[in-house]
Order: sequence, then C-alpha cells, then structure tokens
Amino acid sequence: MKSILAAAAVFVVMTGLMSVSVAEEGERQKAVLVTGASSGIGLKITEVLAANGFYVYAGARKADDLKRLDGMENVSSVRLDVTKQDEIDAAVKFVEDANRGLWGVVNNAGVALVSSLASGAEDEIQFTFDVNVFGPFRINRAFLPMLEASSGRTTTISSISGYIASDSSSYSMSKFAVEAYTDSLAGEIAETGVHVSAVQPGAYKSKIRDAVLARAIESSEAGRLEMDDETRKGLEEFAASNEGMKEPDEVAEAVLDLLTSETPKRRYMVTPNEEQAAATIKAAMKRTLELNEGQIYSYDRDELVAILDELLGAEE
Repeated sequence: MKSILAAAAVFVVMTGLMSVSVAEEGERQKAVLVTGASSGIGLKITEVLAANGFYVYAGARKADDLKRLDGMENVSSVRLDVTKQDEIDAAVKFVEDANRGLWGVVNNAGVALVSSLASGAEDEIQFTFDVNVFGPFRINRAFLPMLEASSGRTTTISSISGYIASDSSSYSMSKFAVEAYTDSLAGEIAETGVHVSAVQPGAYKSKIRDAVLARAIESSEAGRLEMDDETRKGLEEFAASNEGMKEPDEVAEAVLDLLTSETPKRRYMVTPNEEQAAATIKAAMKRTLELNEGQIYSYDRDELVAILDELLGAEE
C-alpha cells in the first residue's frame, strides 16, 4: 500500500515566464479553448488569458461550473467532456459559429487515480489514458482545421511525472505518453504552421488531489481497490496537503508565453521550487545514462559533454 501512497503523491507542473500582452492595439482578439477549466490550473489559465486580451472558450462538465465561467469577462463556457466525441463535435460547432476563429488550444483536462499496476482494475488505468492521453488526441484532431487556418498553437498540460515515474502510477504512464504524443504530433504537422508544445507543472495547488481521494474511496467501495485504514489516512493527508501548496500562477504565465511569444518553446517545465526542478532534470539525465550504458556504441564522459555542448549551442 505504501507504493500506492507514493504513486498518489507524485504529480506536478512546469516553467514560469514573464507574461506578455497578447495583441497590439487594433488586432483582432484571439480565441483559445481551455479544457478542464472549472478549477485549479485550468481555471487559473482561463483567468490569466482572459485578463490579457484573449477570448477563452472554457470547457467544463457541470452546470454550476458552466454558469460560473459564463459570468467571467472574455469567457464563454463550453460543455465539454474530452472522453465524449459528441460533446467535442458540439464544441467545434460552437466555436465555429462564434466566428472568432481559434488561435490556441490548451489541453488541461486530466485525472489521477490510485491503482496498482500489478493487481489493480484495468478499467481504472484505461480511464486515466482515456482522459489524459486520448483526450488531447481527440481535441487536437477535432480543432486542428481551425488551428491550421490561423497558424495557431496547441499545448497539453503534461507533468514532471512525464519524466519521474512512480511506483504503481498510471498517471506517470499517461504523462510519459503525452510527452511522446507532443513530439510525434509536432513532427507530423510541422508544415501546417501550427506550433505544438507541452507544459510540465510540478506540485501546485489543484483539486486533483481531492479527486484522487474521492475516486479511491469510490473504487474501494466498488471492490476495485483494496484500501486499508492506513492507506486511506495517507490519502486524506495527501488531499489535505493541497492547502499549503503554491497557487499555479506560474503555470498560467507559461501558457501565456507559449501563446504570445514569437519563438515559443516545445517544452515549458514549471515547478514551485528548485528541488522539484532538479529532480526532474536528474531523472531525464539518468535515463540518458541508462540508454548509453553497456551498448556497443556508447559514449564516454567527454563525448557526452561534447554532445551537451553541441545541443546547448544549437539552442542559442
């Protein structure tokens, strides 16, 4: 059960950059779709974009959330469950009928579940992938014609868990998949002019922790998850820890940068502290060393440093 607690404790978020005002005076207001916009990171992204000149189509599922989002300036709510193609199709029509075009998509909707990879229910893992991986896949595919028309941008809110794998974590599995999806899609549609990116947040304040606890209790009561008192207490403490975490302002600022910069990056890692940033970079470097170790074309230290210098020079 300790591995389950460790899995629940590992999900996070990306790099913060200075915000930039979206449009020059007289330029047409740019529209952006944000999925999972009802709370947490998605709501913060919606607020920051709307305050910086964008018109935001804010995706949510519950009637109360839709009504609240509609009350915000420069925001229209869109009923949108990223696992339901009929709602995605309806959202496309809604955005098309608004006649603003579409400059950007922010795939933020996501879930984190507590389920053992060795013995947990398969449908729990399938649901994680249905939302976290196939959700962005469906949304991007549906809205790509509008993005191509504007030479716009699409991003997915990934996680540093896409680099740091935890025991028994379908969440990490899904975020690793998002990282591969980002690179593959970027290469596939490069000639369209649409820029593809991913944002990797660290551990910021988010209602996803409450959702982890609620889903675990529901799964336990349904017999899909074995959860003893110790595990439940640990999950309750995990959810309660959310109150002491940093607000996701830096994540929203990174999204603003990738939507406004003349040279947006492929990846934006944003963490609330140096420790999480260091752990992520070390995890990525460790994987490189593991790839290199013992293979017949392996590089020595000096050769690896030379490769690093070459890559750093290419970024300048």
